[in-house]
Amino acid sequence: MAVETSCDETSAAVVKNGNEVLSNLIASQIETHKVFGGVVPEVASRKHVESITLMLEEAVEQAGISLEKLSAIAVTEGPGLVGALLVGIMAAKSLAFAIDKPLIGTHHIAGHIYANRLVQEISYPCIALVVSGGHTELALMEREGSFVLIGQTRDDAVGEAYDKVARALGFPYPGGPHVDKLAMESQEVEELPRAWLEPDSYDFSFSGLKSAVLNAVNQHRMRGEEGFEPSIARGFQESVIEVLVEKAIRAVKSTDAVQLLLCGGVAANRGLRSALTERCEREGISLLIPPFSYCTDNAAMIGAAAYLKWKQGEFSSLELKAEPSLSLESWSVAAK
Repeated sequence: MAVETSCDETSAAVVKNGNEVLSNLIASQIETHKVFGGVVPEVASRKHVESITLMLEEAVEQAGISLEKLSAIAVTEGPGLVGALLVGIMAAKSLAFAIDKPLIGTHHIAGHIYANRLVQEISYPCIALVVSGGHTELALMEREGSFVLIGQTRDDAVGEAYDKVARALGFPYPGGPHVDKLAMESQEVEELPRAWLEPDSYDFSFSGLKSAVLNAVNQHRMRGEEGFEPSIARGFQESVIEVLVEKAIRAVKSTDAVQLLLCGGVAANRGLRSALTERCEREGISLLIPPFSYCTDNAAMIGAAAYLKWKQGEFSSLELKAEPSLSLESWSVAAK
């Protein structure tokens, strides 16, 4: 059994052997937070409290098994919103104690990475490109469950930049899908800067690009122009994608990785999926991309990652705490 409540989705799932999803329920809060233009942590926590018990019951029922058949209870311990994390952790602790099963605290980003294993086996060593609302990272995985960060954002995460640009263009939260759709349909493109940073750096920076978009929008509006949104959306998306793809491909080549994994909520971006697929085919690089249903936050991916700890007998105590800034590297599974 896996539980995910790190942000604004309440999810419960039952996963067998780390790759077979018996049930995966998700209760989204998008409509609740849309009126605020973003996720309100306290509201998210309250919504989790309202639905978590029903979600757990329904996940077991849909899986067609009894609670006694579960071998462990996995839960996201971080990173995420502390109040939201606590709801899932307390529910998982209570269930683990009640049915006397091991508890496995799981890293949210490890879950996004191992969402790929729900559809295909992962080959090592590999590079994981993590793109989400709160994270933009390149991780080297030399073996199963081992993570070494070789690059990360220095300011805004890519998903965060998408939401801010969407707001500037007049779209509601969450804005990423709106920008993606507009960019894919636009026939014109407004050139915007690329932040490559140092020549050998795998880090990312999107704050400058975001500022360039805001400046371009203001310039158009001051001139009284209309209909500029599609060209800016396409220019923004092309800038983001070019940097992400180039750095990911360079990381694969420099580390002799045999596979590239795309992970996180922004992995649902059609422009990014298409560009990365095309480039990897040209370079002869094996690419794994999870289906859209496993890109956003879900408990099945947490079950997939927790299975690595379960195989090694690495369990958490019932004193497990929420860790809003939990390090991916520190969560790595011990070598066999």
